[in-house]
Amino acid sequence: MSIEDKIKKLGITIPEAPKPLGFYVPCVQAGNLLFLSGMLPLRDGKLTRAGRVGESVSLVEAQEDARQCVINALSVINTYLGIDKIKQCVKLNGYVASAPDFTEQPKVLNAASDLLFEIFGDAGKHARAAVGVYVLPLNSPIEIDFIFEI
Repeated sequence: MSIEDKIKKLGITIPEAPKPLGFYVPCVQAGNLLFLSGMLPLRDGKLTRAGRVGESVSLVEAQEDARQCVINALSVINTYLGIDKIKQCVKLNGYVASAPDFTEQPKVLNAASDLLFEIFGDAGKHARAAVGVYVLPLNSPIEIDFIFEI
């Protein structure tokens, strides 16, 4: 089954790639690695929600946003190369805008990791960092950057 078929089977529609919010490119290929810029949980050009996890954003909402970041990453890859060119997700770095006492950043990122595994199987397993930060661009609750082998 192709990657696109797996995505459809999961009921996911890959949207148009989000437009950069500044002076940068969404992805850069270096050899057989594809480095993606930080993905925000954007839908139709707007954040799904704003705020910090543990304050105005719940853990469950942040997990939904983490999945949206993966979907947006796939949309960038699909636009530039095609999703079926992916061999492996190598690494992701997740940044979670967190309330001072929120310490469950790994649980937020698990949603992204789980989705990558659902789509790519063992090729979706990756190294990862889950970092709590005070604030992110546009007051986003989460931002994730990715490295894929192609």
